[in-house]
Amino acid sequence: MALAMEKQMIVGEVPVSPFSRLFSMPGLDCFNIVTIGFKNEASPSAFTEGLKNTLLNHPRFSCILETGPGEHKPRWIPTQVNIKDHVVVPNIDPTIDNPDQFLEDYTSNMVFSPIDKCKPLWEIHILNIKTSDAESLVVARFHHSLGDGMSLMSLLLACSRKTSDPEALPTLVAPKLSKVTNVWSSLAARLWLIIRLMFNTIVEVFKFLLIVCSFCDNRTPLMEKPSATRIPNKFIHRVISLDDVKVVKNAMNMTVNDVILGMVQAGLSRYLSQKYDTETNPKLKKSLEKICLRGVVFFNLRSNKKIEDLAKMMEKRSTSRWGNSIGYAMIPLWMRSENDIFEYIRRAKTTMDRKKLSLEPLFSYVLLKLTVEVFGSKALRALAMRIFGRSTIILSNVAGPTEEISLFDHQISYVSASISGFPQAQKWQSTKALIVHITSYVSKAIINLGVDLDVIPDPHNLCDHIVEALQMMKSAVEDKISADLIV
Repeated sequence: MALAMEKQMIVGEVPVSPFSRLFSMPGLDCFNIVTIGFKNEASPSAFTEGLKNTLLNHPRFSCILETGPGEHKPRWIPTQVNIKDHVVVPNIDPTIDNPDQFLEDYTSNMVFSPIDKCKPLWEIHILNIKTSDAESLVVARFHHSLGDGMSLMSLLLACSRKTSDPEALPTLVAPKLSKVTNVWSSLAARLWLIIRLMFNTIVEVFKFLLIVCSFCDNRTPLMEKPSATRIPNKFIHRVISLDDVKVVKNAMNMTVNDVILGMVQAGLSRYLSQKYDTETNPKLKKSLEKICLRGVVFFNLRSNKKIEDLAKMMEKRSTSRWGNSIGYAMIPLWMRSENDIFEYIRRAKTTMDRKKLSLEPLFSYVLLKLTVEVFGSKALRALAMRIFGRSTIILSNVAGPTEEISLFDHQISYVSASISGFPQAQKWQSTKALIVHITSYVSKAIINLGVDLDVIPDPHNLCDHIVEALQMMKSAVEDKISADLIV
């Protein structure tokens, strides 16, 4: 008995990351909302059995997060899990008139649905309803203290198998490593890289601190209104072609992330232009050219783990490193109306290249960690409120598998994700009325918008502008290629 108690305390004393502590504070509960579409009807019994053999073996998903009063450090307490308490199968009329709208409403209502903290903080909802993009769906809600987006995507892959080979685990595309051709030129390049890294870090960290201590975003239609609920309460998604993104990427010799950020900026600019066109005050119409908006972008700080390692971890019920290992950076968003649609991508690339070649994301993580360890939870909460209150939009994206996969013998059609309950600002600060999260799956890119309807009452219109921006970029590339062929 004593040995069992000792083992429980060892597991319970696993350190909780700064972000996990932040997301577990009263009033700041943050959840990952993941929607998985399937190409066939969902079997609740297959999911129940599959979860028993995979997810329940993961230590975090079979533990209760004990926060305690005051400055009590949170810890994980192992518990017995009843799978029936975590799998929900609602009775849905299969002949419902608008299944897409039903899915949006169902997902959005989960934001205000309480979750029992006396059990592990996750639940799976199985919806046997046919939508435009899937034959059936699973909507999962995971407390953010369980892990960040990259952790959850890796976990999904570890629970899945290749559709082409039911016994093989999926794979993620590994980053390409450049080959060393000359030792001296390689050393010179590394030295120059270190110099640029140090310079960019100093500049970006200084700008970060300056923004946190002083500047706020300009007021726009993306800001809160007095009647706003102050949290995203509507979630919508749109499936687009990842191949279209790659057409633009290859033509401009940039990355997929550059094109996606440029696409989002162009869509937001078009949306704001439409809003300002309805204003009768000419000064407001011109103000778009001077608007200064910032977004918070999250960065994965962990080294790339193999899916096989995570699968073995669940088999052995290991307690290897898991959780929220993310940093963030403040980025300026280009909102001006541009005749050249590619200018949004160029601006995105310039910004992200500086951020990636700096230690700002690591600095932000260490800042939160030192704050909570030295000054406690109240100081961590105040710092987070100030940081996220200095920006308007949260941007995040997670790369998924490049091949078809199946989850518990259900072939996946798409994966969409978003965040609910994100830390909100005070009334004198800007609120997060918009969260943009993009995931990829095989040849698809899924745009997910989390909006506060009191601030953005027309999220589908905003999503249309973002999608149209990509089509404009693709058309411009095709026109350029055609012109080059003629010449």
